[in-house]
Amino acid sequence: MADSRIRKPNAKTFALEDLVDEVLTGGVRIPEFQRPFRWQWEDVKRLMDSITRGYPIGSVLLWARPAQQETLKIGALEISASRRDEALWVVDGQQRLTSLANALQDSGFIDPRFAIAYDLSLQTLVKPVGEKPHVIGLSTIFDLQKLLKWFSEHPESTQYFEEATRIAKAIREYSIPAYIVKQEDEEVLRDIFDRMNNYGKRLTRAEVFSALHGGASDNGKSQTLADIVLNIDATFLFGEIDDVTVLSAILARRGSDVTRDIRVEFSRESVSREFPEETPEQAYRAGEKALSHAVHFLQNEAGVPHFSFLAYRYLLVVLTRFFAYHPQPSPRNIELLRRWFWRAVIVGPEAFSTWTKASRVLCSKISPNNEVKSVQALLEAVSHSTLKALNLHSFISTSASTRTLLCAMWSHNPRSFLTGDLYLQEELGRTLAGRQTAKDIVATIEPSGGKTSTANRFIFPVEDSVEYARDVFKNKPITMTNSSWTDLLESHIIDAEIQDCLTNGNVTHFLELREVRLRKLAEDFLSSMTETSFEDTPPLSSLIIDEDDEE
Repeated sequence: MADSRIRKPNAKTFALEDLVDEVLTGGVRIPEFQRPFRWQWEDVKRLMDSITRGYPIGSVLLWARPAQQETLKIGALEISASRRDEALWVVDGQQRLTSLANALQDSGFIDPRFAIAYDLSLQTLVKPVGEKPHVIGLSTIFDLQKLLKWFSEHPESTQYFEEATRIAKAIREYSIPAYIVKQEDEEVLRDIFDRMNNYGKRLTRAEVFSALHGGASDNGKSQTLADIVLNIDATFLFGEIDDVTVLSAILARRGSDVTRDIRVEFSRESVSREFPEETPEQAYRAGEKALSHAVHFLQNEAGVPHFSFLAYRYLLVVLTRFFAYHPQPSPRNIELLRRWFWRAVIVGPEAFSTWTKASRVLCSKISPNNEVKSVQALLEAVSHSTLKALNLHSFISTSASTRTLLCAMWSHNPRSFLTGDLYLQEELGRTLAGRQTAKDIVATIEPSGGKTSTANRFIFPVEDSVEYARDVFKNKPITMTNSSWTDLLESHIIDAEIQDCLTNGNVTHFLELREVRLRKLAEDFLSSMTETSFEDTPPLSSLIIDEDDEE
């Protein structure tokens, strides 16, 4: 490693107008190891309020180094930046500089996070809701030509011209202190960035990992956990896995204890002995590949179509470790792995005390060089635990019971109310894009039956009219044959007796009957997935003893 000492930082004071101009022209850039923008409107408003009052907002730390020609994405702004022999990279101050650049530009003003206006009569910052007299956007105040034009178009506000120019001057001439560091070694800057994590909103563990150990991708930019999330979702339409789970999955592949110190993950002191020479780039690539195998298994073998249907996230972590070492299991082991997965769902993490301990224990059962032993050890780990009863009465989209039931309902092949065709997994994934729970694709059947009852819910992963779907439960569409209508109702767990209750308005009896049907559906689903009455014998090939081995 290069000398970790740095030359004394150069202290410089920027006028806000000049610093924003540097951001907009690509003179100020944000390193890949920075965290995503996390501020919301209130945070940006508080920053701008401090500036208009002349309050200090702290200094920024900048890193002087060359920059290539590229298109920058800063908040809502897209900037074409030319190559520079020396640009200023933000080590500390990203949230503030991003907020300033966006709040003071028209193209950033359209983003709700940066849409801040000034009420000239009340002398306060507000949200620009509708056309209101004496309310002017900060992006207009910041540009003198636009400000003069605004007053020419709003003669009724002439009396506030002096107040507007006061605010404009306060913003443009506001001074921001900066320290500029010149240091060749990027690791030193990562270390500085890490040490400054005590300021502002703390980074999550996943963000710290991406900041410290960003792996290079094909285009030369650092790869982050967020990149893996987007890649998995784009490939499988599985939804956006949270970055904490992705981090745990990457760590689990390299070692069974996912709670270890991530700061030394790739140092010589790393506790991971399985891949001692692996680089962050290699770890990201291999981790994403193993996670992809795990997601494919969930969708195609275990009956979990989407991340929002996954009962326990730590099980995805365990599966990632398994597929990292055994990417192409035998058909028999795939079958046994499916049994293990759903048995683990039924016993829950409580069988191991906590989900953290459950993850550690189950990951430790996976043998890097023995696929059969790994599967058998996983099965044994849950074989003596007490099975939990599912709560199928109340619909709670984040609960394991509800998510298990949703998997069972999806396995029953729900059909479209317009065409009678089966809903496709791709439709489900597109409808749930950007959502962490499945509540948006689970509608109520009978409005007067209440939203909390699971028996009053049906899967509806399209943007069609829910009112029309409710009517179909009671009345056969004229374009649909009797058999097609019967198949449609049955696909949503509605038989003739339940349908009759709906038609006659007997809501109470409808809920009672359908809850019984749903309970039976869940029991049958789990029975077919867990196959507890069958022997968990390993693949036949593993039981064959070679003659040489016997001798």
